[in-house]
Amino acid sequence: MTIPSVRGMKDVLPPESARWAALESAFLAYAARFGFSEIRTPILERTELFSRAVGETTDIVEKEMYSFTDRSGESLTMRPEGTASVVRALLSHRSELGEWPVRLCYTGPMFRHERPQKGRLRQFHQFGAELFGTESPYADVEVLAFLNGFLAAAGLSGLSLEINSLGDPACRPEHHAKLAAFLASREERLCDDCRRRRVQNPLRVLDCKSDRCLEATKDAPSILESLCDGCRTHFEAVEKGLAAAGVPFSRNPRMVRGLDYYRRTTFEFVIPGMGAQNTVAAGGRYDGLAEVLGGSERIPAIGFAIGVERLHMLIEGGNDAAPEAEVFLVTSHKRFLDEAFRWKMDLIGKGVRAGMDYEGRSLKSQFRRADRSGAKYAVVFGEAEDSRGSVVIRDMTAASQEEVSKDEAMRRLTAGANKEA
Repeated sequence: MTIPSVRGMKDVLPPESARWAALESAFLAYAARFGFSEIRTPILERTELFSRAVGETTDIVEKEMYSFTDRSGESLTMRPEGTASVVRALLSHRSELGEWPVRLCYTGPMFRHERPQKGRLRQFHQFGAELFGTESPYADVEVLAFLNGFLAAAGLSGLSLEINSLGDPACRPEHHAKLAAFLASREERLCDDCRRRRVQNPLRVLDCKSDRCLEATKDAPSILESLCDGCRTHFEAVEKGLAAAGVPFSRNPRMVRGLDYYRRTTFEFVIPGMGAQNTVAAGGRYDGLAEVLGGSERIPAIGFAIGVERLHMLIEGGNDAAPEAEVFLVTSHKRFLDEAFRWKMDLIGKGVRAGMDYEGRSLKSQFRRADRSGAKYAVVFGEAEDSRGSVVIRDMTAASQEEVSKDEAMRRLTAGANKEA
């Protein structure tokens, strides 16, 4: 009996793995346009990092983290999200990252113990970006323009950008008081989790996706009505900047995001009509997180994360995998295997994906495999052609073939690769 994979954790096999690699490369290349550099953080972090950053009352910390005590007695957690790790790294290596603003991006797996479903696994993957060191609304617009442009370039259509402001420590308490009073009057209509949340963190109730709580809170007071002058001016500048950048958006006063560290601008890119699991990418501003994690100064910051599994699921016809081989070497007799293998190594060394059948099966079988590999050309080593120092090049698309000298065949097969190089 084979050992199955862990529930909610998926193997990514060819050709899907090639599409994953292509999309990851495309994200990093797009990020570089905006001046973002890649950072790679550990999968394991101290549990305290996430309990302090994400929030003790969030579902992630209360229910979903993969945490354990290691042999030295230290509590460790497999990262459930990327931002806290990137901020920790920033604080640890600040002098190595240059002057403000600092732009960092990342790709990689995250882990949450939640019910597996389509597009949502226990080991899932994210692309993310974080911009540190400026509280200018231009930074918010830059990050949103970056995200909007990448999702469009990846082939995703029908997206809707929703934005909100969560205020800051100066104005949020007023809204919390109004919201707490409102929720107290609706307590009997809330789910058990939200009855507890309304006392510990009333804003979190607005993030509940249950129909019961959505109905009970549909006319909850909007935080936009309680913004201080600074937060209101910032939010209006973000909206003005988005309009100038040609990024369409709409306000969503109910959006609070799932993590405690957000303040001011928050946003989601959603696919309408997909129900509660309609978010493709999301993020916001988190100007106070560095201090929460022990930093000596307030570091303004804004960032986002993209759910990679959901992105792959939604992309139609994009990121097609590269063929297994561009050239497939076909041998009419096993005595040609040595020569064909030398050709394969030579072609690969010159930048051409090459394949062959090592077993010397029938010509029919080899051509069938050449077709499955996606090869544009098949090179046939035959008895008669070999006596003339030549091979047959078969165009697999046009179903035509031509006998040429071996030197000429190699020149033709590597001409495109040499030009690209």
